Amino acid sequence: MPELPEVEAARKAIEEHCVGKKVKRAMVADDPKVIVGGVSPSAFEAALVGKTILSARRKGKNLWLELDSPPFPSFQFGMAGAVHIKGVAVTKYRRAVVNDTDEWPSKYSKAFVELDDGLEFSFTDKRRFARVRLLEDPKSAPPISELGPDALLEPMHVLEFVESLGKKKLAIKTLLLDQSFIAGIGNWIADEVLYQAKIHPLQIASSLSRDECESLHRCIKEVVQFAVEVNADSSRFPIGWLFHFRWGKKSGKVDGKKIEFISAGGRTSAFVPELQKLTGSRLPKSSSCTEMRKSNKDQEKEEEEERSEVLPKKKDLKKRAAAERRKPSKSQKDEELQKNSENKKRKTVSSDSTGGQSKNKARNRKR
Repeated sequence: MPELPEVEAARKAIEEHCVGKKVKRAMVADDPKVIVGGVSPSAFEAALVGKTILSARRKGKNLWLELDSPPFPSFQFGMAGAVHIKGVAVTKYRRAVVNDTDEWPSKYSKAFVELDDGLEFSFTDKRRFARVRLLEDPKSAPPISELGPDALLEPMHVLEFVESLGKKKLAIKTLLLDQSFIAGIGNWIADEVLYQAKIHPLQIASSLSRDECESLHRCIKEVVQFAVEVNADSSRFPIGWLFHFRWGKKSGKVDGKKIEFISAGGRTSAFVPELQKLTGSRLPKSSSCTEMRKSNKDQEKEEEEERSEVLPKKKDLKKRAAAERRKPSKSQKDEELQKNSENKKRKTVSSDSTGGQSKNKARNRKR
């Protein structure tokens, strides 16, 4: 799902192909769940047509376009928001995929724009958890105004990071997912950096040693920068990353070490107990239980869809297992061949014996 690297890939694509061009035509979906702020589709469209795109900006997991005059469209990607530019390859992720053979603009399009040179782009959302707004100044309005420093553009100095963690009496995974603390880190990045720093997701932030804090700070920087450099193309992520093995609750092992799953920060969290040990100060028992259970409906739905889209469906697995059971094994085949061979021999012997008996009877009758 879209986290900082995926949104940054979309921003770079718009910056490269759309900046300096004028909006010739716009179509905004009549979907008040996604198009928020009380603006009608026609008013939204009128605010875009005739405007020139000056730049594409991003903070955390939010993207907005700066036009030659306000208001500006902003896009909060949610679970499956994505930017598609016709004829241009933009990094795709599973939930956002709109196939090239699909109708254009896609039936999932929430905001479609045609530019004066004929180029077209669309913001799509298959799950309807994205939010599209028309704002006078996106930086000074929620949700962007409520974000902490961007993990890529405004990284905390290591000393500030260490000091900040020392004041936080909550699980480190919960803290990393808090967009008011650091903007742009989502579930997979949080799991990845904690795995690489060898820190348990439920470890209390204030209990971390200075070395652990510095290691985590370094891992956040390295993971985010690398993912952005490869335009969020997960096939180019290092093979040793947890990312390749964390999807679903039966993912097995990474580097020969078992992966387990718990709830942290209201999200399913993958970690490796052999490397990420829970030590020192812990959450009080009541807080720990709350932490383990905490999950709103959107997050539960998100995790369920995340698992179902990455793993084969249970029905498919059952069918495949049943088919495998019906297939005779090599030993079974050998046994069958041996039985068939023995049966043939018995029949041959039996027929020979019967033939011999018939001949003897015939001889006796002649006598």
